[in-house]
Amino acid sequence: MVSADDLPDYFAKLNPVPAAERPDLVAAPVAAALKHVPQALVFEIDPELADTAALCAEFDLPLETAANCVVIAGSRGEVDKTVACMALATTRVDVNRTVRKKLDVRKCSFAPMDYAVEATGMEYGGITPVGMPDDWPIWIDRAVVDAGWVCIGSGVRSSKLLLPGTALADLPGAEVVEGLAG
Repeated sequence: MVSADDLPDYFAKLNPVPAAERPDLVAAPVAAALKHVPQALVFEIDPELADTAALCAEFDLPLETAANCVVIAGSRGEVDKTVACMALATTRVDVNRTVRKKLDVRKCSFAPMDYAVEATGMEYGGITPVGMPDDWPIWIDRAVVDAGWVCIGSGVRSSKLLLPGTALADLPGAEVVEGLAG
């Protein structure tokens, strides 16, 4: 079992607890998927701090230790495709080249907020790859996997998850993608 003592000081000071012990702090789809990331920790925040920049500024967290999940939608002809992409907060997902080519669509863009919220069962500003719909691929930039412990969404705006970036690669449907973000 992981404890706050195992974390870098900047995360330990957040007083996180094992997420499996506090499923009430995360969105329902995330709670159902915690079995895939047993090392995940959770901590409560003011929902006004759900934005990565605000959270990092408030708690003096290095921005490179935070990762964001974006939902990308694309289409080719009558076929619509959706993917969840994870990138460090210091980078941006390469939507127009890497994602478009790998998703094999003519064009793609960030999914509309209403669609992303409804399809994931998560709150905007808290979307996370943990608990994504089963038929969506999850692409994770190599830098996230290599980052050590990262702070990510919990499906709600009032908490965050902490887990090793390598744990994200173990999620169902996950794939580490070189050059996903830059």
